[in-house]
Amino acid sequence: MGHQVIIFDISAVRGFWETQVKKYKAVQKKEKERLAKSSLEKIKQEWDFVLECRKKGIPQSAYLKSGFVDTTVKLKDKTEKNSQLSKKGALPDGTDKERNKFIFQLSGEHWTELPDSLKEQTHLKEWHIHKTQIQTIPAFIALFQELKVLEVSNNQITHLPVEIGCLKQLKELNVSFNNLKSIPPELGNCENLEKLDLAGNLELTELPFELSNLKQVTFVDVSANKFPTIPVCILRMSSLHWLDISNNKLRDLPQDIDRLEELQTLLLQKNKLTYLPRALLNIPKLNLLVVSGDDLVEMPTDICESTTGLKFISLKDNPLQTIFYQDTEDIESERDQEQFEKEFMKAYIADMCERESMPCYTTKVSFTLQL
Repeated sequence: MGHQVIIFDISAVRGFWETQVKKYKAVQKKEKERLAKSSLEKIKQEWDFVLECRKKGIPQSAYLKSGFVDTTVKLKDKTEKNSQLSKKGALPDGTDKERNKFIFQLSGEHWTELPDSLKEQTHLKEWHIHKTQIQTIPAFIALFQELKVLEVSNNQITHLPVEIGCLKQLKELNVSFNNLKSIPPELGNCENLEKLDLAGNLELTELPFELSNLKQVTFVDVSANKFPTIPVCILRMSSLHWLDISNNKLRDLPQDIDRLEELQTLLLQKNKLTYLPRALLNIPKLNLLVVSGDDLVEMPTDICESTTGLKFISLKDNPLQTIFYQDTEDIESERDQEQFEKEFMKAYIADMCERESMPCYTTKVSFTLQL
């Protein structure tokens, strides 16, 4: 009895695998193109640039433009020039000269207080003050009745004056990454406020109930502080669309969180939440929910169902604690690290939401990056 020999059509098998290889290469090419456009790459480039400048002893005023890192600056050619412009508080060149007449900008660590001439410019509509050593906002700010934007991030401000409540036209207040430990109740008088950014002050634990009067606020960022729960006043901001209360001390969420009927984005990562209340499903417009998943033991199953239209991202609590820096001494303070982590997480979440392949229910993520 002879042996049976089974003969396969090798050309069919080869054709199958060639098709699979082509598909794989197409997916790789598409992913490479997406990463090239990713905001993560931009954040990495900016921080590599900042670390290089710090190693060379180049002042921040040389490479910051309106508070943002300008990686196109030719440092050797422009350092001295930009320093002089910073000392004069000069505005950048622009086509909208009329608008610039109403804007005050200041940056540079050599500034420890605001120039006396500022109090004579009560016509100003915007203040932009970045990366200085200024610790206080003077009481004469009450004279600026036309002020709409008060953007004083990354300074050394320890308190806000009660006179801030006199700014009836104020629409944007950004005092992120300062040294605030409390917020004056008078801020609640700024009834036209639309954007409130208190991120990265590290020591804020509560907000005054008077801020409940801010019915026009659509954006609140109180991340990187020490809030044990969502402040009551925030739950009464009926127009709120975006709430970032990540990196705090939250252990639970209030059962009446569904009072925020206009809320669309809720960022809760880097807290110690053990459960998510079903009330989240009663927020009709909520479409993005980000939490830290390591401590979660209970949550409504409907949150993970695609029929809700909610993008639910569950992050492990370690993604940014495991980042290795080329030189850890270059991260000068806890505030610097918190700012970097915040920018990176914001870019990461935005990048996740742009992916066509991202599931709409849950994404468990853990990553380590070498910057």
